[in-house]
Amino acid sequence: MDNTNWTSVSHFVLLGISTHSEEQIPLFLLFLLMYIVSISGNFVIITLIISDPHLHTPMYVFLSNLALADICFTSTTVPKMLQNIFSPTKTISYMGCLAQTYFFICFAAMENFLLAVMAYDRYIAICHSLRYPMILTRVLCVQMVTMCHILSHLHALLHTFLMGQLIFCGDNRIPHFFCDLYPLMRISCTSTHLNTLMIHTEGVIVINGALALIIASYACIISAVLRIPSAKGKWKAFSTCGSHISVVAMFYGTLTWVYFRPLSSYSVTKGRIVTVMYTVVTPMVNPFIYSLRNGDIRGAFKKWMNRL
Repeated sequence: MDNTNWTSVSHFVLLGISTHSEEQIPLFLLFLLMYIVSISGNFVIITLIISDPHLHTPMYVFLSNLALADICFTSTTVPKMLQNIFSPTKTISYMGCLAQTYFFICFAAMENFLLAVMAYDRYIAICHSLRYPMILTRVLCVQMVTMCHILSHLHALLHTFLMGQLIFCGDNRIPHFFCDLYPLMRISCTSTHLNTLMIHTEGVIVINGALALIIASYACIISAVLRIPSAKGKWKAFSTCGSHISVVAMFYGTLTWVYFRPLSSYSVTKGRIVTVMYTVVTPMVNPFIYSLRNGDIRGAFKKWMNRL
């Protein structure tokens, strides 16, 4: 086909989660509430960790970075979705769409890397508790967080660059509430083979590499905990990791279902629903999972409220 006959689009139309007019107000109120809860909860986590000297440890440094990543992650998609619910055009510019894709991938990857780093932190804390301060030094923590940021931006840059090489013409309607990879690839006029190949190779390495580190860390943790003689000691060790395991299961379960399957089998309706889980629900529940099952966070919150 002659590329000179193609008219590249200047903007896209985000169709959103639902096209039924009677569902727009309930959806707006629901996602506005979830967004406010997510931003507020993660902001409180960051504030508590910064304000309480007792929380200036590697575990909480990583947790504060995860909370910051969650704030940025959900802010990449939800505000635009809320705006488009009552917008008659529901448009996003071509460059705005690429920018949204970039930051969405970047902060999703950052959460992926931070969850792996947090699993390693718990492994050192439980399996090498006496050497914990010597292994996870301040310098190493800074290096690990910095590497998470660098790798996340490089990962996002690769996939956004490949997306920018595609040509879009004719139908510019995206059956989604943000510029996600698969919905964009489905309306492209050109071959998406390279994009799909990189998702299923580089993307799998990034996700599965972090997941493998998490699984290996917790395999060692479980082995070490089972050797603890007292039931109270076992419960205390498992309780410190339970919140992290809950977040990992929710994040990787939904992420794997959406992306690591053939493009031809991608379901628009199911994809939108599952995507909501890790773009909106997970960042919202993370602060509650970590705070409700963490005595240090609860204690810091009580002291913070008493000072108000």
